[in-house]
Amino acid sequence: MTNPNNNKLQGQSLQAFTEGIGLVLSRWSALRTAVENEWAGRDTNLKAQTLAANVLAWFTQSKETLYIDDLENLLFQGGVSVNIVIEDGSDEEVAEDLMIMYGECLEGNFSSVERLREASRNPAAYSGVQKIVNGNGDEDDDSDENIEDDNSANMDVDIPKSESNLNSMNKTVNGSQPDNPGEDNSGEGDDGWSVVSRRKNKGRKK
Repeated sequence: MTNPNNNKLQGQSLQAFTEGIGLVLSRWSALRTAVENEWAGRDTNLKAQTLAANVLAWFTQSKETLYIDDLENLLFQGGVSVNIVIEDGSDEEVAEDLMIMYGECLEGNFSSVERLREASRNPAAYSGVQKIVNGNGDEDDDSDENIEDDNSANMDVDIPKSESNLNSMNKTVNGSQPDNPGEDNSGEGDDGWSVVSRRKNKGRKK
């Protein structure tokens, strides 16, 4: 978890983290497959960009304590918006990577972003995807093979740079924040950052 009062991403740190979000989401095979196949229609790529902007807003504009399970829910709902449902926990892996990268960028450490930038030349995707068919998660038998054999993993998830666009996209993010976040600061460093912290009694996202 991170204390928003110590959220001071700016300048190079903000720029690096913004790039990192796009790189992480571009390597998430569930999202990439949906975009490449336009599972949500022509607006699929736009919805992926909106998800990236919402993730950035969640980290940088929230006034509440940030918990990883809230980020997982945001990613899960982003998957739903492009007609995928994630059942293998890849959204949790993506969320953890983003939280760790955020903590590093707060400290001026851009090593994760640099590794992602280098790895983007030889993509190795996060696993797993199921497409929603007629409102149900009917598994695509060859989805895993398509992901493993896909050589077109060059999807770019660009975050809109307009402040007004980012604010408007953040409405749903702010709406998803809890009114009374937990105050447990165990494991928190002097800068208000600990790598991963969850809420108590976490329920599965729907």
